Parts: sequence; structure tokens; C-alpha cells
Amino acid sequence: MNFIENLFSKYPQEKTIRWFKQICLAEAVSWFFLFSAMIWIRTDPEDIFPIVYISTIGSIHGLFFTLYLIFVPAIRKIYAWDDEDFVFALMSAFFPFATIWVDKKLARFDRE
Repeated sequence: MNFIENLFSKYPQEKTIRWFKQICLAEAVSWFFLFSAMIWIRTDPEDIFPIVYISTIGSIHGLFFTLYLIFVPAIRKIYAWDDEDFVFALMSAFFPFATIWVDKKLARFDRE
């Protein structure tokens, strides 16, 4: 974890929080497009366009998924999450649109 802490210590907390919120939204939106690509490839498996679309969107979603997982430990330190909140934030990466919930409900300073 020292590597991640050293990486994010160069930036102010406000900037890290803003990046995390943008990544949460981008991960959820990219999942929506990935889901549409999965439907498209099932309806038209012989065409080249669905294959290119799912490859492109899958790579983009993978990027945002990885960025989300990299940012969660830094955000845990900023918001002083306990272990339960941290595990919940990690698990939310695997469920559709759950990263938006983490952004809106868990990533706040005024939580009790």
C-alpha cells in the first residue's frame, strides 16, 4: 500500500476525490455500453462491427475498472473508512452501477 500512498500523496485531496468521482461515473457508464455490446454480439455474431465494438468497449471498461480499484485504497485513507466500508467499496466494483452508489453515499465526509 505504500506505493499507492506515495503515488497519491503528490496530489491534493480535492483533486484525488474529483478523479475518484469521475472514475466512479465512467466505470458505470462503460459497464452500460459493455452490456449493450454483449447484447449486440449475441444478436449479430457474424458481423465485424459488434466484434470491434465489444473489443473497444471492453478495453475501456477494463481501464476504468482497474483505475477504480487503484483509487479505492487512496480514497479509503481520505474518508477514513473502516474495513467494512473498504471491502464494500471493493466489492461494488463487481456489481453493475454500484460504483455510483459508492460515490453518492459512501464517499462523503458527513457520514455517521
